[in-house]
Amino acid sequence: MADWGHGIRAKSTLALLIACLVALVPAVLVGWQVVDGIRGHFGEAYARNFTELHAERILGPVARELALTRRLAGSVAVREWLRDEGDEALKARAFREAEGFRRDFLGRSYSLVSRKGLAYYYNDEATDYSEAPRYLLDPAKPDDAWFFASLEAPATENLNPNPDRWLQKIMVWVNVVIEDEGKRLGIASTGVDLSTFIQSFIRTADAGVTPMIVDTAGAIQAHPDSQRIAFGSGATQAADQASTLGALLGDRAERDALAAAMAQAVADPGTVQLLDATLDGRKQLLALSYLEALRWHVITAVDLNTAQIIESGWLKAALAALVLVVLLLLGAFTFAVDRLLLRPLRSLHQSATALAEGQYDVHLPPPGRDELGDLNRAFDRMARQIKTHTEELEEKVRSRTQALSESNAAMAEAQKKIGDSIQYASLIQRALLPDTQLASLLGEHHFVLWRPRDVVGGDFYLFRAEGDQYLVGVVDCAGHGVPGALMTMLARAALDDAMNRHGIAAPATLLTQADATLRGMLDQSALPRAIATNMDAGLVSVDRATRRLRFAGAKISLYWSDGKDVGELPGARRALCDRRIGQYTEAELELRPEVTYYLVTDGFLDQAGGELGFGFGNSRFAELLRRHASLPMAEQAAALDRALDAYRGGHAQRDDVTILSFRID
Repeated sequence: MADWGHGIRAKSTLALLIACLVALVPAVLVGWQVVDGIRGHFGEAYARNFTELHAERILGPVARELALTRRLAGSVAVREWLRDEGDEALKARAFREAEGFRRDFLGRSYSLVSRKGLAYYYNDEATDYSEAPRYLLDPAKPDDAWFFASLEAPATENLNPNPDRWLQKIMVWVNVVIEDEGKRLGIASTGVDLSTFIQSFIRTADAGVTPMIVDTAGAIQAHPDSQRIAFGSGATQAADQASTLGALLGDRAERDALAAAMAQAVADPGTVQLLDATLDGRKQLLALSYLEALRWHVITAVDLNTAQIIESGWLKAALAALVLVVLLLLGAFTFAVDRLLLRPLRSLHQSATALAEGQYDVHLPPPGRDELGDLNRAFDRMARQIKTHTEELEEKVRSRTQALSESNAAMAEAQKKIGDSIQYASLIQRALLPDTQLASLLGEHHFVLWRPRDVVGGDFYLFRAEGDQYLVGVVDCAGHGVPGALMTMLARAALDDAMNRHGIAAPATLLTQADATLRGMLDQSALPRAIATNMDAGLVSVDRATRRLRFAGAKISLYWSDGKDVGELPGARRALCDRRIGQYTEAELELRPEVTYYLVTDGFLDQAGGELGFGFGNSRFAELLRRHASLPMAEQAAALDRALDAYRGGHAQRDDVTILSFRID
């Protein structure tokens, strides 16, 4: 054997090890440190600049609104009118002046509220102008608490996000108390739709960046998620603990750090304070600045792992440099491998190629003292053995190829017969379904959605009419494909026998009789325990003369909907041929022409889909019926079919699907 120190294995291993050490170790260490440091530095600068920019964007417009509202509250005409609210001339003069302010407000709206009469006056460009009160405030109503809290508060002005019950909007209100000779006469306000405010000043398209506004107590005044806003806190100075920024942080230490940063920002307005915190379960960098004129903190939460902190151009340049280094290293490694390994192997490759082409009397290069020499000697022995084995195998291949061809032909013929049989079974199963009878009696007042999972399936539906009565039903037999289809034959025979014996007026009796008949059939067969023979069923007997229906089900419910409400008559908990005998009862309903009735198997309700692969479910099915129950039956069928396909997405169909739906004309 060749010496390891001079062997080709040692040479190639040493070259690969050196290349890995040179390329990977320094690149990983340096790259990790550089990227982490740059990301942290750029992240702080980004958060600081973003916060300063948004503080200026918010301060200017909101401060302007506050200044205009102060002027409206200080208007002589408004104060004179509120001292004598019943004077129509003073009132008209006050509203003329208020209308002049309205055109300057961002929201093109204003409100005046009198303390004496508790009357709320409001005008904007979207509603008809009126000098009459829109409504009267009530101290007992929580919606009006902002007014009384603002009058009692030491401050004469506040910014308050709050839902308005008359406007049916969530507004950001700028409230200023109207005073005259130390007496508080009412409140002048203007409002901006909160959705508009958030879209203009809070919402951002930057990934991983969440701007928000909180007051000095930490209550959230503006947030991209409006459900987190502490409505009314600007006026009442009280907020639900869940609507404060502190409630979103990870622990007490972070809340203390936030309080200290807010205090420092108040002490030094215009500066930006930075701190790390856990917000919404993620480590984020918080930057906050205090707007003294508004008594608000503008806060930016930046997720450094999500936000686009580093410029793509810089990353591209760094990536290009890294690729260049890797290419140079690969070139050096390729050159070394070629000199140490590939050149000696080329001569051996020529001999191996000749051997692969069937030239077993090859002339191998002279063996050396390393592993290539051992490989040459092994090739020589292998060539002699291959020549012998090839001659033996060629004879075996000839004989076995003939046998395999005969077997393949037989298998193809058998597969064709099986496929033809299944297709024929599908035609028979489809022919047994009562489509013609349903169309003849119910016409456009019914639809059937029948989608077997395989060519044949274990679901079927039935129909029988006798005079003014008819019976519809769906049955879901255990299993799919051919086994399920065979079970449908037994189920159909049992139900036909039950209807022949007892008629169609009592569906519970039919289920009980069919259960007994099926058990008798199956007891005569020595079936293994592992084979499932249970069947779900739902039967509806309709009496058109009395306009009543009776329903009985075995694990299948009857749904109904008029487009507004959805109802369900649940079936019994045990299927036919269950291990324990079920007790089946009937439920009776009055037929209503505006109502659509549905029998559905669990193949629709249990179909996997959505992002998580959960079943379609009863709740989603009920909502689907509510949206489409008023449509014509053909459109309903198409809508339900599309909804199932859209929910299923890329998931395979689990089970046979059947829906039978009807209306009474």
